[in-house]
Amino acid sequence: MARYKPYDYSQMKLVPVSFKEQILPGSFEYTLNQLIDREVDLSVFEERYRNAETGAPAYDPAILLKIILYAYSRGVTSSREIARLCRENVVFMALSADSAPHFTTIADFIATLDAEIGAVFRDVLLVCDEAGLIGREMFAVDGVKLPSNAAKAWSGTRADFGKKVEKMERAVRYLVRRHRQADAEGEEEALRAARRKQIKTLKRAVAKVKGFLAGHEDKLGASGRVKKSNVTDNESAKMKTGKGVIQGYDGLAVVDAKHQVVVHAEAHGEAQEHGLFVPALEGTRQSFRALGGRADVLKQAAVAADAGFHSEANVRFALENGIDAYVADTLFRSRDPRFATVERHRPQRAAEPWARPPGLGLFKSRDFRVAEDLTSCLCPAGKRLYRNGRHCDIRGFEAVKFTGAKRDCGPCELRTQCLRHPERTPVRQVAIFLGRLKGKPETWTSRMKRKIDSEQGRYQYSRRLGIVEPVFANICHAHQLRRFSLRGRRKVNTQWLLYCLVHNIGKVQRYGNIGKRAPRSGGSGSE
Repeated sequence: MARYKPYDYSQMKLVPVSFKEQILPGSFEYTLNQLIDREVDLSVFEERYRNAETGAPAYDPAILLKIILYAYSRGVTSSREIARLCRENVVFMALSADSAPHFTTIADFIATLDAEIGAVFRDVLLVCDEAGLIGREMFAVDGVKLPSNAAKAWSGTRADFGKKVEKMERAVRYLVRRHRQADAEGEEEALRAARRKQIKTLKRAVAKVKGFLAGHEDKLGASGRVKKSNVTDNESAKMKTGKGVIQGYDGLAVVDAKHQVVVHAEAHGEAQEHGLFVPALEGTRQSFRALGGRADVLKQAAVAADAGFHSEANVRFALENGIDAYVADTLFRSRDPRFATVERHRPQRAAEPWARPPGLGLFKSRDFRVAEDLTSCLCPAGKRLYRNGRHCDIRGFEAVKFTGAKRDCGPCELRTQCLRHPERTPVRQVAIFLGRLKGKPETWTSRMKRKIDSEQGRYQYSRRLGIVEPVFANICHAHQLRRFSLRGRRKVNTQWLLYCLVHNIGKVQRYGNIGKRAPRSGGSGSE
């Protein structure tokens, strides 16, 4: 029978550890260590400390930045977990030089990093630029919507919150009455304790909502309509995603095409992206000006954005300012002949709660057969719709309107496939567009449609997906950013910039050859 050397996993061995040798060249932690020590100007942190003559020594911002960014690269955002890793993980020990900061120090540093994170981001961006990782040929603009540290159940208008308070107060009154009856009947102590706990929880929730109502008014959107507030994090927003409605933030990123470096990033508590396009372009322009570029980078690069950023104002801004922009509209795919058969390949998701309800606008205007003299048209059920308008002006286009008869639309079996709201809409109306009205100026949207429908436009826009979406995949899946763990736009924006920093440092690791670069002035110089 074979014999093997004995072994025991429960034994311990004391080994001398050289922290410098634990940070291996070519690894992410090596690149991070080199960047913070040699490239990032840490003098921006001097203003936060007032202990030159009195007070205890502070932890070096270089140490805190290293362990936080390395933890984020591993998907760890908890300050307690980062502090534990600094005591137990040899790489964290090496990056922190075994200083082991307390979790409250780490949490406070992250919470107050908004004043300096922009300068750190620009310093790393400058390293990417000097290493030739930024091409300035094309930028892709997009956003990823992630849940925040707030529940959507606590969202609503002031009227909604008023109803919620009334409902909880009724529940409290009922529980109090039931509790008194239970005391008289001699109910078990366990049930009475559970009821007392429930009453206490409801009273605390009522006080929370009333306190919020006392200090906040309804939020108004760009159109002047009331937006839903949130009691826990009022700067977050309810937003639709492919996985349902979430309470969260939109992490915006402008990505360069050459090596997918994030050149501008910002988190917004906005459900719609229309109002974020111009700030994103201005932020990109400011980022390159901070790098020392004199020329306007937006005048020499193309910009691509999806339909979420499309609006007449955004297109006008881009075209009037000479920006080579490619901003798709919502009907861009329907005009592309390559997507003519897309419906047959689209999966049926009617059973899913976020799927589009069957019958919501299933019949389009193209499903109605119009007579040659434009006097009437036939609906998919074979009923005649009569013309009730000619030479109608709809956003600068001439249209002919047709309306069905109540005797036909009322009993029709196809109402659910024809009307958006069949329960309250009596008849179907259809508008057939004939072309642009003479003398009407061409809209900026029409100009963009003509530009993006060209062969060059389709080619340029098709590049957007491969530029920006892998960045979000890397941040959200490889680095495990599933949700924002902080509250308030200021702190969430800091966390988003930290993750974009991790992404850019990864690019320097792969392509920047950081070990052979001479250090720039302004680094911490701790080596």
